[in-house]
This record gives sequence, C-alpha cells and structure tokens, in this order.
Amino acid sequence: MGLVDRDDGWRMPDWLWERIKVLLPARPFHPWGCHRPRVPDRAAMNAILLVLRTGMQWNALNVCGVCSSSSAHRRFQEWRAAGVFEEIWRQGLLDLDATVGIDWSFLAVDGAMTKAPLGGQSTGPNPTDRGKKGRNARSLPTPLVSLSG
Repeated sequence: MGLVDRDDGWRMPDWLWERIKVLLPARPFHPWGCHRPRVPDRAAMNAILLVLRTGMQWNALNVCGVCSSSSAHRRFQEWRAAGVFEEIWRQGLLDLDATVGIDWSFLAVDGAMTKAPLGGQSTGPNPTDRGKKGRNARSLPTPLVSLSG
C-alpha cells in the first residue's frame, strides 16, 4: 500500500473525469491478452496530473501508490501522441472564454534560448557571435605609458 490512502483533494473530481474520459483513445488491442491487467485510465490520469502539477519525478509515483511510474509514463506518452492533452487545453480555453471571456487582443509570448548540447554542426552558428575570433583588442595586454612625460 502506498502513502495515499484517502481522497485528499488533489485527485480530479468526477465532473472533470467525465469530460476527459471521452477524449481518451481506445485501449490498444493485444492479440494474446496475456498481459497484466491495465491500470485504470482514471488512476493513470491522476498520476500524470500529479507529476505535471507538482514537478515531481515520475519514479516518485511508485511510493505514492497511485499508479506505477512506468504505467503512468507509458500512458502519458500514448495520450500525448493522440493529442489528448492539447484537446483538454483547447476545451478549457473555450470554457473560460464562454464563462468570463478571454481578451484575445492582448497576447504575451515567453521563450528561452539555450544551447543544444546534442545539436552539433546542424544547429548553426551562435547568432550573437558575429564571427568574432578569440580575444578582442581591449583585453590584450598593452605596454605601460608614462604619464610624466
């Protein structure tokens, strides 16, 4: 038994699950049917949302007892590829717009530029480099100049 043994308010409510479960793709067919029973979709979604909301590591799910980390991550990848999370986001935006309205005239964009450690030569030159080579003239040693004379 895991550490979570009661509903402590972090699991998704029934009304939300009713809206999400219709978005999930059909379970993959296995011709032999000999595998362990599949983790219930709701338990997997609760585990995925817990990881996404808290930022905890997938392997920490094994201690929580909600769902195994491997099952939750596998289901996350399956549902991400099927576009489930994008559709949840889209429907949430539509609901918000219908309820309070979204001012679409003001939009903000955020981003980050970091190095691509595995990009190699295919990433191209650094756009801030401007073709400089080595040290610049200000950093080179200069001879001492006498101010006395």
